[in-house]
Amino acid sequence: MCGRYTLTVTLEELMVRYMIGETMVPFHRPKYNIAPSQQVLTIINDGQSNRLGELKWGLVPPWADNPKIGFQMLNARSETAASKPAFQKPLQRKRCLIPADGFYEWKATAQGKQPMRIVLKSRALFSMAGLFETWISPEGTKINSCTILTTTPNELVAPIHDRMPVILRPEDEQLWLNRAVTDIAALTPLFKPYRAEELEAYTVSAAVGSVRNDEPSLIEPYKADEQLELW
Repeated sequence: MCGRYTLTVTLEELMVRYMIGETMVPFHRPKYNIAPSQQVLTIINDGQSNRLGELKWGLVPPWADNPKIGFQMLNARSETAASKPAFQKPLQRKRCLIPADGFYEWKATAQGKQPMRIVLKSRALFSMAGLFETWISPEGTKINSCTILTTTPNELVAPIHDRMPVILRPEDEQLWLNRAVTDIAALTPLFKPYRAEELEAYTVSAAVGSVRNDEPSLIEPYKADEQLELW
């Protein structure tokens, strides 16, 4: 599962990275603890260019009776998404990029669960593979939402968690966004775990466990023995 991540760059840096000419997003501040149900920045392609916008994290299918189902749709297993009613159509035509510069997982230790942050060794931005949908209530309320695809973990993540987000290589991003590509077989090779040798994992403060906390100190390396003295 991918349940928390970070996006600590500016709006301008995002626009340059994803070749966004203009956006309706009025403001973005660095975020150090992005959590489910929040509005998250995503990139889609309209057939001509990339567009940057916000979607609610937790996919709500169009046929859902209650939008609360989104809390059960934070992630989609890439191996089975094509066979799931909630993910079949989005996988064919409604794919998005969810930019991040790190994600959190909790490692089981003798002292309890230790939060870890996983990043690229280069500390560059990366794109998690996402799906999106639009739900409209009987009263006309509209919710645009998304989910993050997951895959089996690589050698680095496996000791920490049994799943990891599908991280796309930059050269595969446009294929993922191309809505003219509806053949799932063409997308399946993208679901393999990202190369472990390009990633790094390090311990962070237990404070990341609370969604109320969202400050730069959350992404600073934290020694486990120091953390036990404080928490």
